[in-house]
Amino acid sequence: MPQTLASPVYSELLIKKSRFIGCVQPVRDRSEAQRVVARLWAEHPLASHVCWALLAGGHSAAVDDGEPGGTAGRPMLDVLRHQNLDGVLATVIRYYGGINLGAGGLVRAYAGSVAQALLQAEKVAIVRQVVLRCHVPYALEGRVRRELDVTGADLQRVTHGEQVEFVFSLPSDKTRPLIDRLNEAAAGRIGWISDPA
Repeated sequence: MPQTLASPVYSELLIKKSRFIGCVQPVRDRSEAQRVVARLWAEHPLASHVCWALLAGGHSAAVDDGEPGGTAGRPMLDVLRHQNLDGVLATVIRYYGGINLGAGGLVRAYAGSVAQALLQAEKVAIVRQVVLRCHVPYALEGRVRRELDVTGADLQRVTHGEQVEFVFSLPSDKTRPLIDRLNEAAAGRIGWISDPA
């Protein structure tokens, strides 16, 4: 099961006078990751590089930001993949210390910064949410509300018209049991507005 992080975690390495400030943090998507990187550049205008790697929603990115190709972003991304993470951005800010590290040294520094931060990170399972819509006769409104409450569904909207329409979300693993209970309780009087399967 993929995991994300509960909160940002930082690390710092000093290697041959170069300073590497690493961070791993939860993000929703690439645009949020790019905003974080832009903010880091604003906060660290004298940095030599702000390299980053992203795994979010099936998308990935590996940015070397001027370091030799494949020595920063890709090793950082490999560390994230090895941990089975999703919705996570890894960034490493480098302040160059005047001594070249070579390709192998850069790979170890960037991957090590991310790995060190991940050692301290709290990982949380990603629970996929499903949004469902249904309509029921007024007589069943109370029963549906109780079932949603017992299941822990997030009731997003209730509309009263000819019937009562519910829009709610819940973890995907709880979807099928709830649908079955509601269908049984409603004895065929519940209408699913989109296919709940």
